[in-house]
Amino acid sequence: MGTPGSIEIKHFKEVREENNFTQSEFASLLGIKNSTADIERGRTKLSGKVVAELLRQFAINPLWLFGESGQKYLKISKGDVSPKVVTVDNADNENIVLVNQKAAAGYPHNVQDVEWYNQLPAFDIPLPEFRNATYRGFQIEGDSMLPDYRPGEWVMGKAVPSIEEASNNRVYVIVMYDSVLVKKLQKMPDPSKVLLISLNEEYLPLEINVHDIQEVWQVNSKLTFNLDNPSNSGLFQELQQSMNELKRELKSFKQ
Repeated sequence: MGTPGSIEIKHFKEVREENNFTQSEFASLLGIKNSTADIERGRTKLSGKVVAELLRQFAINPLWLFGESGQKYLKISKGDVSPKVVTVDNADNENIVLVNQKAAAGYPHNVQDVEWYNQLPAFDIPLPEFRNATYRGFQIEGDSMLPDYRPGEWVMGKAVPSIEEASNNRVYVIVMYDSVLVKKLQKMPDPSKVLLISLNEEYLPLEINVHDIQEVWQVNSKLTFNLDNPSNSGLFQELQQSMNELKRELKSFKQ
C-alpha cells in the first residue's frame, strides 16, 4: 500500500492532472474499475498493469514514477528501434561503446541517459566494415547461443533503425525494457510481434511484442578469447573426410 504522500501516488496524480483527466476518465483509460480515487488516497496499490499502461500510453518512465529517476518520459518505440544515444570521441567521430555483462543489467534503464554512456569504455575500429553506421559492442552472457556464441565473448552490433529493416534468421542484440538479449530474429504474420530464437535447442523461442523493444543491433562480427588449439581444426577436417568417404561407400552400396 502507498500513502497519500508517497512519491508514486504524487507522480500518478501529477500525470492525471497534467493531462486534464477526471479520476473516472483516467481509470477508464488505465483499465481500473470506477475511479482512481482509491489509488490517490493510498488505499489501493499501483499495480504492474497500471505502471505498464502509464508507460505505453503516456511514455511515463516507471523509475521516475517511483522516485528513482529524474527522467519523466521514455521514448516508446513504435517500430523505431534505432539507438537512443550515439556517442562520439573528442574529434566528434562516432565510436563503439562496449557494454559488458555487468553494464548490460543497467543498460535498458539508462538507454536514453547520455551521462551514463560516459562511464563505459569506447573505441574505434579503423576498418571499412565499421564505417558509415553506428556500432555497439555487447558481451555474451549465458549459454543460450551456444555453440556459435560463448559466454564472455563480445559481439559487434550494427544499429538497425526499424524492425521493418531487420532480416529473418539473422542474429541480433535485442534491447528490451528489462533485459538485453542476443537471439536469432524471425518475423511473424502479425507485424506487431517477433520470435526470438536461441541457437541452443534447450531454450524455447520467445514471442515478444515489437512495442517492448527499445533498440536492435545486427550482429556482424565477434571478438573471442577462447581460441581452440589449431590441431582441433585438423581433427575436424579428418572427421569431415571420414564422413564423406562413408557417404560415398553408402552410395556405391545402394547401386
